[in-house]
Amino acid sequence: MIDRRPVAITTGEPAGIGPEVSLKAALSITDPIVLIGSQALLEKEASRLGFVWPLPAHIRILDIPLDAPALPGQLDVRNATYVLNTLRQAHYGAMENQWAAIVTAPVQKSIIIESGIPFTGHTEFFQNLAGVQRVVMMLTSNERPDAMKVALATTHLPIAALSSAITGTLLDEVLETLHHALKVDYAFSSPRILVTGLNPHAGENGHIGREEVETITPALQRAQAKGMQVIGPVPADTAFIPGHWDQYDAVLCMYHDQGLPVLKHVGFQDGVNVTLGLPYIRTSVDHGTALDIAGTSKADERSMISALKLAHYLSKNRETRMA
Repeated sequence: MIDRRPVAITTGEPAGIGPEVSLKAALSITDPIVLIGSQALLEKEASRLGFVWPLPAHIRILDIPLDAPALPGQLDVRNATYVLNTLRQAHYGAMENQWAAIVTAPVQKSIIIESGIPFTGHTEFFQNLAGVQRVVMMLTSNERPDAMKVALATTHLPIAALSSAITGTLLDEVLETLHHALKVDYAFSSPRILVTGLNPHAGENGHIGREEVETITPALQRAQAKGMQVIGPVPADTAFIPGHWDQYDAVLCMYHDQGLPVLKHVGFQDGVNVTLGLPYIRTSVDHGTALDIAGTSKADERSMISALKLAHYLSKNRETRMA
């Protein structure tokens, strides 16, 4: 059975490129789409881009009114609540099975924080709304099963905090979440996961740090005892050598800048951020609000298109596997 529920796109910071890339991407495919955001803003953006209004029948809009006029490139703290309202509506609709997946355009974290609302990012916002214990950030480039997939044990932490943050419990939960997502959403029957160490040379048997010996290796052994195909810890500088990483279905890195520079070098324009562990599929562009080019029609929609295609692919796999 083909899932004909739409994919919902939250159109992001209204002063950024989110509305532009959302419209461009939605018009590039024929699958059903719901754009969550200000209809007035989207109509104005469509006119500026030369798109016919009303939009084609496969695209509908869930109108969330702006709290203040939106001007390209000019952040307005009054619209912080509007941005969060689009995310809430996306979450509630996904929980009620109104749409097959959520795709998010970029938001400006700083302006939300300046409004007095604590906000660390989409990932944590959806995690809190869903009430789940563990989510995992994974970056990829497209919907092909053999595309590079890099998951992170930790995300936005200073280097000084990494050693204490990487615990056995954390790695147990991350590996379980990653393994489950690769089976259900990517349809790998027995996922192969390559795991990096934290230290140079994966610690050199404890001579360059003890995290591999005391924390990472025991976690991998526990995962292996559960039947997971996990290999490591391997030195991060050799994990992505051609002919090595592509023997595995995903690479788990210990921190943000250990794995993401490699992925962005391979395919920055097509990068997609996937949140694993939510009760619904959520993908996102892998770029920011680009305020400097907002309103110029220069925004590149390829990341949003990749995020849309991946959302459809994962949602169909999940529906099949969970049926």
